[in-house]
Amino acid sequence: MKAVIIEDELVAAQKLQRFVSQSAIDIQVTAVLQSVEESIEWFTLNLAPDLVFMDIHLADGSAFSIFEKVKITCPVIFTTAYDEYALKAFEVNSIDYLLKPIDEKGFERAMAKFRSMTQSGSNNSDMITNMLAALGETKKVYKTNFLIPSRDKLIPLAVDKIAYFYTENKMVKIITMDNQSFNIDSTLEDIFTRLDPLKFFRANRQFIVSHKAIRDISIWFGSKLSINLSVPVPEKIIVSKARVPEFKVWYTK
Repeated sequence: MKAVIIEDELVAAQKLQRFVSQSAIDIQVTAVLQSVEESIEWFTLNLAPDLVFMDIHLADGSAFSIFEKVKITCPVIFTTAYDEYALKAFEVNSIDYLLKPIDEKGFERAMAKFRSMTQSGSNNSDMITNMLAALGETKKVYKTNFLIPSRDKLIPLAVDKIAYFYTENKMVKIITMDNQSFNIDSTLEDIFTRLDPLKFFRANRQFIVSHKAIRDISIWFGSKLSINLSVPVPEKIIVSKARVPEFKVWYTK
């Protein structure tokens, strides 16, 4: 059997490949794709594999948008940092998931479910349709405040006061509208799933920016955009050419 991994985090992709080679020796990983755009192109040009491991949040957008462009009928195991309500939607509709950070126990559980689905001949296309519908009906509750540890205290920080999140040397920093800086023990991916997507945009792998913090936008080389904020930033915030349309739609909503 053949499998495709859709994952933009190198460590997560390598871990999945290792688990497949060690625990699912009858499965061969034939492609590792890193973006929505690359995935759409691959499924357009190639025969469907037997299994897909799919990260929900990719650098150029939501992996769910892949289903809008190409028909994927093979079983899909999602990797996700979604909250418990969305996870129930996966469980109810018999599509399995791997909760990040991925571990061997979770991988083996997902593979057992995959093999059970394969043997029973379940209609995976209908399952995916039902799962997406359930996710759309799930009422998402977004964070309104963070509690930032500081010595022997917890400092309340309202989300509306945050200008951007930034990752540097594996440490995530929160920068406020008045240019205060706080460290937070989390990942950008986990943080982004908890933020209102109308208020925050994942510009690239290093930045999540607040809509209200954007001062203006510069046209950059190669049809990219440079987002300029009302507070200082450690480096230019570049939106790739592939994600420019998505950014424009988000900003003008």
